[in-house]
Amino acid sequence: MGAETAGAGGPTARIMPVLSVRRGAEAVEFYKRAFGADEVMRMTAPDGAVVAELRIGGASFMVADESPENGNHSPEGLGATTVRVALVVADPHAVADRAVAAGARLVYPVADQDYGWRLGRVADPYGHHWEIGRPLDGGHTAQG
Repeated sequence: MGAETAGAGGPTARIMPVLSVRRGAEAVEFYKRAFGADEVMRMTAPDGAVVAELRIGGASFMVADESPENGNHSPEGLGATTVRVALVVADPHAVADRAVAAGARLVYPVADQDYGWRLGRVADPYGHHWEIGRPLDGGHTAQG
């Protein structure tokens, strides 16, 4: 059985990644500066831990302070990241430049790749890697 939920228009599903970070409130502000993210909601626990929903265009993601006691580790805590976030935008150069200006580290610059994408990668200050790009004309997409 699939992971579909019944909506008014029929079966639907969506994936909303949750990025575990250290310094959650600071991370929310970084994503707003770096990627122009809009803050949809934020909950702050008495100890200062943050859970927030952010949106870039029509794509939503969550940011939450790590909680190793619950199995939620940040890349900083692990010393590595286990996932890359693909951010598909019209102008990858401008978005990557904005992210670097906000404090991201350039992993590799935006360039035309031989597999049909204009793509580059940055690492945010919290250890998450963002692949920023778009398909080239005639390039492959997840749907085609």
